[in-house]
Amino acid sequence: MPNKVKTILVSQPEPKVENSPYFELSQKHKVKIDFRPFIHVEGVPAKEIRQQKIDISQYTAIILTSKNAVDHFFRVADEMRYKVPEGLKYFCQSEAIAFYLQKYVVYRKRKIYVGQKDFADMSPLIKKYKDEKFLLPASDQQNPDAPQTLNNLKVDWTVGTFYRTVMSDLSDLADVYYDVLAFFSPTGIKSLFKNFPDFAQNETRIAVFGSSVQKEAEAHGLRVDIMAPSPEAPSMTMALDKYIAKVNKEK
Repeated sequence: MPNKVKTILVSQPEPKVENSPYFELSQKHKVKIDFRPFIHVEGVPAKEIRQQKIDISQYTAIILTSKNAVDHFFRVADEMRYKVPEGLKYFCQSEAIAFYLQKYVVYRKRKIYVGQKDFADMSPLIKKYKDEKFLLPASDQQNPDAPQTLNNLKVDWTVGTFYRTVMSDLSDLADVYYDVLAFFSPTGIKSLFKNFPDFAQNETRIAVFGSSVQKEAEAHGLRVDIMAPSPEAPSMTMALDKYIAKVNKEK
């Protein structure tokens, strides 16, 4: 049987909320959970945006798929000394992104349209305003659903790389051992091997969220022990809870 789980490293920033399910998990099973982003986001300078032949003043609608997209659109506007007009339309992929937009704009004065969850959910909204000129501020690792959906809608749109996903320096973890490593993106797995090319899994359990992360882990020869989402465990914390309950009980 696998060893008991006593320590977990989550490859994401520490949650800001007090009632995070990770803290509940830690207390319930008396396990130590540390947080450390294996990847981070860096903004693309305005100069490079111009080299992409993007003049943000030419667009009448902005499609926002993440909080990073919101932050970096307004950062670039600021760097370009572009005063964002009140008439600009914002198409937000989710309510959380629309809510986050309030950090930069006054809601009641703005035209904000909100999708349900997935990019495709915005199709009816975008179709309704198909004569707009759309800008999609994105990362260098663009969701393939977005271009496909926008091309199918036959709208005038442009994608711009406004920020990049970069692997973090993890050299200080070289001599640190964890029972479980939890990953949420393929780049997180790549970051592990970039930092530790000779990483040997041995007794370490690998937890992954999503099939693309699973594929990346297996492509690097890792054994995936904990998988989310699943019908029984829709979140990473639920998958960890189930696994820990099983292995810690049987020892």
